[in-house]
Amino acid sequence: MTTEEIAKKYKEIITDLGEDVSREGLVKTPERAAKAMDFLTSGYEMDADAIMQGAIFHEDYNEMVIVKDIELYSLCEHHMLPFFGKAHIAYIPDGRIVGLSKIPRIVDVFARRLQVQERLTQEILDCIQRSLAPQGAAVVIEASHMCMMMRGVQKQNSVTTTSAFTGQFKAKETRSEFLHLISSRLS
Repeated sequence: MTTEEIAKKYKEIITDLGEDVSREGLVKTPERAAKAMDFLTSGYEMDADAIMQGAIFHEDYNEMVIVKDIELYSLCEHHMLPFFGKAHIAYIPDGRIVGLSKIPRIVDVFARRLQVQERLTQEILDCIQRSLAPQGAAVVIEASHMCMMMRGVQKQNSVTTTSAFTGQFKAKETRSEFLHLISSRLS
């Protein structure tokens, strides 16, 4: 669907809400909303596996690699309201590493889709596992959901945490080290 077609639908919605779309402040709103939705769902047009494959290097390193505090913004698929927070991602290489910037990029690929936090967590983990075949991978996401804050239960301070682990991160010691490192400030 084109931006123009989506804008027409927004115009109908705004009108159905009882607003005057010819009012100065709303004249361009349908087009702006359509462009915003195009951007917020641009992950459907991106290939996370291809992004990862573009920067894989052979390296004899087998200790934990962590990229933490990766900002993420997504849309809840149930209410199409934002949720936002941070992702913490780790893997233990098995002869292959990835350029560090690719990890936040794959977060964006999956976050820029209509989502639930649980699936987002698993999709990121699965992509790392497929692309790198590491000894293990871990993903923890902490997020606030506007669908819980602005409507429904209206709980302003609630944070949802999801996690997913493979390989060596299934072991209590490795998982504990990862969780300790993402919660500490080393710098």
